[in-house]
Amino acid sequence: MEATELQLRRPDAVAATSYDDDDDGGFAAGDEAAVPLPGGWRDHLTARALAASLLLSVAFGLMAVRLTMAAAGVVPSVNLSASLLAFLSLRLAAGRNPLTPQETAVVQATVASATAVAVNAGFGSYLLAMMVDGTKNPRLGWMISFLFLVSFAGLFVLVPFRKVMIVDYKLTYPTGTATAYLINDLHTPKSDKSAKKQLSALRKYFTISFLWGFFKWFYSAGVGCGFQNFPAFGLQAYKNRFYFDFSPTFIGAGMVCPRIVSVSALLGGVISWGVMWPLIRKKEGVWYPASLPEASLHGLHAYRLFIPIALVAGDGLCNFFKALLLAMSKTNKSSRAIPVSERAEPRSAGDDERRAEVFLRERIPGTLACAGYVVVAAVSAGLLPVIFPELRWYHAVAVYAVAPVLAFCDAYATGLTDWSLASAYGKVAVLAVGAWAGGALAGLAACGVVTSIVATASDVMQDLRTGYVTSTSPRSVFVGKAIGAAVGCVVAPCVFWLFRGSAGAGAEHPATPYAAVYHQMAALAGGHGLGSSLPKHCLALSLAFFAAAVAMNLARDLLPSRTAAGLVPIATAMAVPFYVGPYFAVDMMLGSAALFAWETADKVEAEAGGPAVASGLICGDGIWMLPECVLAMSGVKPPICIKFLSRSVNARVDAFLRI
Repeated sequence: MEATELQLRRPDAVAATSYDDDDDGGFAAGDEAAVPLPGGWRDHLTARALAASLLLSVAFGLMAVRLTMAAAGVVPSVNLSASLLAFLSLRLAAGRNPLTPQETAVVQATVASATAVAVNAGFGSYLLAMMVDGTKNPRLGWMISFLFLVSFAGLFVLVPFRKVMIVDYKLTYPTGTATAYLINDLHTPKSDKSAKKQLSALRKYFTISFLWGFFKWFYSAGVGCGFQNFPAFGLQAYKNRFYFDFSPTFIGAGMVCPRIVSVSALLGGVISWGVMWPLIRKKEGVWYPASLPEASLHGLHAYRLFIPIALVAGDGLCNFFKALLLAMSKTNKSSRAIPVSERAEPRSAGDDERRAEVFLRERIPGTLACAGYVVVAAVSAGLLPVIFPELRWYHAVAVYAVAPVLAFCDAYATGLTDWSLASAYGKVAVLAVGAWAGGALAGLAACGVVTSIVATASDVMQDLRTGYVTSTSPRSVFVGKAIGAAVGCVVAPCVFWLFRGSAGAGAEHPATPYAAVYHQMAALAGGHGLGSSLPKHCLALSLAFFAAAVAMNLARDLLPSRTAAGLVPIATAMAVPFYVGPYFAVDMMLGSAALFAWETADKVEAEAGGPAVASGLICGDGIWMLPECVLAMSGVKPPICIKFLSRSVNARVDAFLRI
């Protein structure tokens, strides 16, 4: 994502140099002389980096499980916090050899992987749902085995597409890019005057964002409290999730993403929460029963789940097949229909070419990645039915066959908007496999497989983007991710087992009601089937939006003018607010508008400083998550609650308080 329009054609500057990512690891004929790699992948995996990785992985894994159980499954991204603590840990362990950005990037990737396993393990959702009514007892043996089976497939699944998504598509992955900027900032020599101005901007807005995070936390004591729920468009719009939440992360994302992404996200929010959901809500009692719970798949929530999935699937499938053709092509210079952000970095074209060369030099063979995924899938298909008897081997094979496409769609969406819809894909798996197998346990197990593969694949691409910007070998990033996954597969179940045991087998955690929703979905699908579970016209509307996504994708490819093609909305960006609400799109539009005003006043200054300012905003907000998590785990709650009430409600409150 960059601050220019998203185009579907490769610019000449990129097409001029062809990188070939085939099995022999060579470059296409005619390439320029290779730029020396800043150390091989083994140089990045130093003893001090591995030691820091293990220590921080255990600490962050413990924190993630604790937050999952104590905060109803809400765990913030740890990439930025992990990169800062990785740098500090390596500084303490530094000897004669100088500390490098590549070591910090590897440690960060390892810690993020361990934390992701803890988050995706389902201790606040599908795995806990298996234990809601005693369907599956929480024993260490099967939990560790299950996580090892499902956590490694996601590491392999998108490796063959890394060149397409990072180098050709130039997807930004805002958190990954901000993490890379933070790492580069930490390692930049003070004598480097050329970067002084950008570093000053990054640090300034980092400080502002961090302090703003603390200020917001101070007034957020309760549900719906705080400035993050500011009803800028009125209380009625607020009920439909149109509000300003003062999020520096989304404002920064709006500054680094293509403007068409921000516009598409806002358009999707207007179509869904501004028009469709209010109209469908009026059909209550006609299309679906009245007075249903908010999360019931018999009601409005079904439309909110399946329609955005259809949009992402339609757009993602088109790009998946185009990427597949590109990955298989040996002469991709003439390739077209690739979304490219032309302002990937505030650097020279030569510097960007060097990054691409470093990124592709120590490559991970696509055949090895495919073989790894097939082996993991085959082993899982044989062993998962042993752990979950309701899940047959052919159910597992089908899930692993579909998962790569879902992973690509989600990684593409994450690269554009920084949002992962892995949980939504997991819910679809609960319904589909639960209805197919005729049992709730099979649906929940399938949910775990899909959620882990999809979320892990997006996380891998996020860290590969960080590695690309920091010139870190993809091999070292991949090895770090594998080490982190192994640590997480052991640490997370042990921590969950200890916490649950100390609270008592029958104790209810804050995440239990959320897990109960998953259990109800699985029971619903297993008892009645998928088709009979959904409200009227839900599947028809989903198919219509799937077709619309394909049409928009084709329009961007076929329109003769780049300007006209750049004005076609992006279905994936439109889909995210369908599911989560349009509030983040409001922030992204603010960031895009601020950058546009800056470019109007001084285009050169904006192009050089915009990514630094955006990264500072994202980093400050991300780093604040670490002390916020520590406060939550320590039981420290904000002291003040700010809420916004209508005049009539406020009058009733005043009257009640006087009594």
